Amino acid sequence: MLEQPLDPYPSIGSAETEAVVKVLRTGVLSGFYGSSGPEFHGGPTVRALEAAWRERFGVAHAVSVNSGTSGLQAALGAVGIGPGDEVIMPPYTMSATAVAPLIWGGIPVFADIEPETFCIDVTKVREAITRRTRAILVVNLFGHPARLAELRAIAVEHDLWLIEDNAQAPLASEDGRLAGTVGHIGVYSLNVHKHIQSGEGGVCVTEDADLAQRMTLIRNHGENLVEEFGLRGVPNLIGFNFRLSELSAAVALAQLRDIDVHVERRERVAETLTKETTGLNGWTAPSVRSGCRHNYYMWTVRYNAKATGVSRETFCHALRAEGFANEVGYTPPLYRLPVFRDRMGIGRDGYPFSLSDRKYAPGLCPVAERMSDHEVLQFQPPAWDVDESLASLLAEAVHKVHRHADDLITWENGERRAVRRPGISETSR
Repeated sequence: MLEQPLDPYPSIGSAETEAVVKVLRTGVLSGFYGSSGPEFHGGPTVRALEAAWRERFGVAHAVSVNSGTSGLQAALGAVGIGPGDEVIMPPYTMSATAVAPLIWGGIPVFADIEPETFCIDVTKVREAITRRTRAILVVNLFGHPARLAELRAIAVEHDLWLIEDNAQAPLASEDGRLAGTVGHIGVYSLNVHKHIQSGEGGVCVTEDADLAQRMTLIRNHGENLVEEFGLRGVPNLIGFNFRLSELSAAVALAQLRDIDVHVERRERVAETLTKETTGLNGWTAPSVRSGCRHNYYMWTVRYNAKATGVSRETFCHALRAEGFANEVGYTPPLYRLPVFRDRMGIGRDGYPFSLSDRKYAPGLCPVAERMSDHEVLQFQPPAWDVDESLASLLAEAVHKVHRHADDLITWENGERRAVRRPGISETSR
């Protein structure tokens, strides 16, 4: 048993403090103007962040936004998603992924996931394509890349857009290619829960200059500058205020410089946990697909209650009693949310679902449902100040609880519940 609860990870240090103070002394907290001129693209710190992001991730264009959610909406708008267009995506992700198409009138089409990586199943993607499909929105979930090369090939074959929700996987890779850079657009999050964070924020990357331009217009009241940019007949250039402040950009820039330190520490912790808990009956530690780098936004275990004889909730509660902060499951499949289940999106008539016959019934994605309802338990390395030696103690807690499984009391007759220690779990992009 750990002698004291885990401390939150101290992600803000002197570099971030100095960067913020420097911006405060300039008096310019946001450098954006919603009109023509250099300020249309933001202040000097925002532009410095975008330049550093381009260099770090080896991309031609980086467009900062005030959240990963905004980035997803800007990306789908930039590729021209419109009323009735279908966007294929996994149901096992944060709700912002599935809501993004709705903003433009698009219809989310949920394809099931792989049980090993929890990322979208390529076979199910192929099965979901129809004449109305316009894009694939793939999520590199928990820090593991999806089958990105295969998905890009499918997109090319069917003349579709591939957009990566890379909120959780900033340094993950597949065969040496960074996640977030394989699709037509990749969207990163700088939310407080992520590997690097500025409280709120995000960055969209692309190799396509036209897509980058459209995202900058969507970000900053672009309807004012359509003619000045020489654009005609391009949809979705009704702009929003998705602008990143100079203060947030300053924190993000400092965090980006140390991204390898932050991410590699979480990887070492996760790899220690995997190494020291692999082989337990009813316990499947995370796997990494050949050729991939997993950066462990979540260390996600598949738990088999039939094998251990103890419910997942009871096992997790016992782990918390030993000081091992963990979560029972992740989000339920998104089609269970009322907005999808009841097909009530925008307005009284259920737009855009009124344009589609798509239904979101139970059983739609059985693997995602099984993972959510029965198997997944998680530890979040970015949330906690844990090193490899402390990870070994956490692994010992797993062994102790597993060893005494027969002594655990399973809560029945309405008394079973998941008791959560205070911690950080993802609630936003």
